[in-house]
Amino acid sequence: MRNNRRRSLLRTAAVSALAGSALLVPATVALAADPVPVPHAAQTDPAPVAATLTAKASATHVRAWQELRITGKATGLKAGSKVTLQQKQHGVWKALPASTVTNASGSYGLRVKLGLKGKNELRVVSGTTVSPVVSVTVS
Repeated sequence: MRNNRRRSLLRTAAVSALAGSALLVPATVALAADPVPVPHAAQTDPAPVAATLTAKASATHVRAWQELRITGKATGLKAGSKVTLQQKQHGVWKALPASTVTNASGSYGLRVKLGLKGKNELRVVSGTTVSPVVSVTVS
């Protein structure tokens, strides 16, 4: 009787060991077959926004040395970025003594007086970012 009990215990232990290992193997295979995706930095970081500048003159015609305003907005630039007004003189862009910094929303405003009579081409620059050309005729 003692022998039968011993055999019974051994069978139970063997079945439990086999059942336990059988349950562990499929779980291990399942984990290896279906890995959890890890997000990459390139997938979570948004694409950098290209910097742009706009420029608009308060008037398209002014008299010589009459004040006008150039306003615009910068996107993709930090608040407080310096913007400078340029004028095309004899085919070359020259910086005028008119500059300011952008505010928290990216807007800016400049006051300028032009003395060169005729069509004046103006633009605003900040580093390598350039606005479209604005034309103002001075009489």
